[in-house]
Amino acid sequence: MIVLTGGAGFIGSCFLKTLNDKGISDVLVVDRLGNGTKWKNLTGKKFERFENKVVFRENLKNGKYDGQITAVFHFGACSSTTETDNDYLIDNNYQYSIDLAEFCLRNSVKFIYASSAATYGNGDNGYSDETYDELKPLNGYGFSKQLFDLWVIQNGYDKIFTGLKFFNVFGPNEYHKGDMASMIYKSYNQIKSIGMVRLFKSNTSEYSDGSQMRDFIYVKDACEVIWQLYTKGIQGGILNLGTGKSRSWNDLANAVFMALNLNSNIEYINMPENLTNQYQNFTEAEMKKLKVLGLDFNFASLEDSVNDYVTNYLSKNYLVY
Repeated sequence: MIVLTGGAGFIGSCFLKTLNDKGISDVLVVDRLGNGTKWKNLTGKKFERFENKVVFRENLKNGKYDGQITAVFHFGACSSTTETDNDYLIDNNYQYSIDLAEFCLRNSVKFIYASSAATYGNGDNGYSDETYDELKPLNGYGFSKQLFDLWVIQNGYDKIFTGLKFFNVFGPNEYHKGDMASMIYKSYNQIKSIGMVRLFKSNTSEYSDGSQMRDFIYVKDACEVIWQLYTKGIQGGILNLGTGKSRSWNDLANAVFMALNLNSNIEYINMPENLTNQYQNFTEAEMKKLKVLGLDFNFASLEDSVNDYVTNYLSKNYLVY
């Protein structure tokens, strides 16, 4: 049986769709549904059963699943870059990950987990997935992810576990994320409500308004990479998962307008004070480690990805993939 933590979340539920498309349904979905609507991400999906993450964590410790699990895909986490309860972040993103990793070690289970590009901070030390100790995250979320990466590396587990530093992932199933939803999702809704896209003004003279850069990756592409890493038996290493090509916020907004067959209309607004000191003006995944693994894959362009998302999901009000 496969365990998929965060299985009702954005990336987790999309990867569940990938597993189903490959004929796999022997999956234990682990998550917390709360009072929101992310339960909808599980509709139409096939899986063995669902378990609350608190119950699952206890069951790991009491040995209920010893010898029953073949792989753990750990995509569950608090992914809010503005979360200020750092004790919560440490327990949820760091200690919980250790609990899962130690279970996998005891049971010789394949372990693939979500790290984050937030570990790179402002990028002063580059975006190489060969760099670890020198990284300085800008927020508690990035710090919690960095702590677990370092735990993996310092114990030599990067030889057997696979960590994925996700860059800016977007696509269907993200509707429940609120402020953490992608700018593609927000742009579409802004255009529909006010006829324009609002982007943050630059907070530095190095970048003009809207020219700040990000490495955007479509969730379908990310899931295909994860699938290939799993099925090709590739094991070990902390790997960047972006496209390796950064694009500007202006490019992104223009792609949404293009998908809607509308002329671009962008307004630049002041950046909130709580973001100015933790804002990444540039990210771009260095993809050398992933490329040498021999995956048979090409990433879709930003324009093609946005067009698929807008045309086949957002415009049809199909929020679930």
